[in-house]
Amino acid sequence: MTHRVASDVVVIGGGPAGLMAAIAAAETGAATTLLEKGDRLGRKLGISGGGRCNVTNAKPLAELMENIPGNARFLHSALSRYNNQDIMGFFEGLGIALKEEDRGRVFPKTDKALTVVAAMVEAVREAGVQVYLETPVRKLLSTEQQIHGVELQGGQQLLTKAVVLATGGCSVPQTGSTGDGYPWAARLGHTIVQPFPTEVPLTSDDPHIVRRALQGLSFQNVPLTVLDDQNKRWTTETGDVLFTHFGLSGPAALRCSHYVSVALQKRPSAQLRVEMDLLPEEAGESFREQWNHYRHTAPRKQVKTVLLDVLPERMVETILARSGIDGNVQSAHLKNIDIDLLERQVHHFPVRITGTLPLAKATVTGGGVSVRDIDPKTMASKLCRGLYFAGEVMDVHAHTGGYNITVAFSTGRAAGASAARYAIER
Repeated sequence: MTHRVASDVVVIGGGPAGLMAAIAAAETGAATTLLEKGDRLGRKLGISGGGRCNVTNAKPLAELMENIPGNARFLHSALSRYNNQDIMGFFEGLGIALKEEDRGRVFPKTDKALTVVAAMVEAVREAGVQVYLETPVRKLLSTEQQIHGVELQGGQQLLTKAVVLATGGCSVPQTGSTGDGYPWAARLGHTIVQPFPTEVPLTSDDPHIVRRALQGLSFQNVPLTVLDDQNKRWTTETGDVLFTHFGLSGPAALRCSHYVSVALQKRPSAQLRVEMDLLPEEAGESFREQWNHYRHTAPRKQVKTVLLDVLPERMVETILARSGIDGNVQSAHLKNIDIDLLERQVHHFPVRITGTLPLAKATVTGGGVSVRDIDPKTMASKLCRGLYFAGEVMDVHAHTGGYNITVAFSTGRAAGASAARYAIER
């Protein structure tokens, strides 16, 4: 592209939000151009859901909102107008058969993300969108707080009536999400909430983590509670947890990461911990009652052997060491105070948390363009006419499991259609 080209709407970014925005703008009747700095569209979409592409989540709207820790209220209008059922209908309309799995997650029946990418790219082209790959943008062009074009890295200018900024956040930078949109929005007066990692593993300096005593152990469907040194509970998330050489990973730990990041932002000196219930299915009956059962049915059974019946050996060794209890003691001889110590370790196993892995390792970016500067119904900037936002470039984020991509598609649809109506009216 070596000269000026007029277009009604320019969408910057070829990820999930940008692809949906381009389709919506073109279907609304606007001459639409899509600019992508990489060599292909949908790179992040192609690796989502472990390469299977979790296109949305089928849970009701109220439950969807509960899984959006980052400014869910702002997203209510967009999600009400274009919800998960609409998203499923969209993909089925493209000929993609879908299936619902555990926890409401929706995947293509092919189990291949490339099926979704190919269908969306074809939909973009069938809608008549002009697509330019390997076309990085240098800046937005505006006069008196009204968009009139974009300038490319090579110096060429593309005239337009409206721009949809769908450049993503800073997570998974190998897909092209490197925070490009933040300085462009900031130059037009928008507040940028400092980006931070979410949906990312937690880090710890606990001795048993540092020694790698528990590395590789995993626990299924256990509650994980984030607490600070003032005993404030930030969240409790239930799911699988994996001990690593640096801390904790797995779905429950990733869901906790938002709250860890926010807690440390509000009070950097806060000392955080998570408490894990290693045996949640046995939490109904008191631990002492359970132990009394062992006292009567197997009085000579060693404490260590009792614990090994329900927990991995390395976890039992850690619990006994931290409790200061001799594992060779017979169950009938265990003191009540020691039973209480074991209960604390088993149902509230503590892990000191220092933070999270860095933003580049995160699945999702927290922070971005402040939602206070954006109209929640149209995704339009309140500060610059003709500018719209979609997806992770905004200070919105959700948990993994189809929620984050639902936000991308929903805000992309709202931004694209709104930008097209604005351009056509002008």
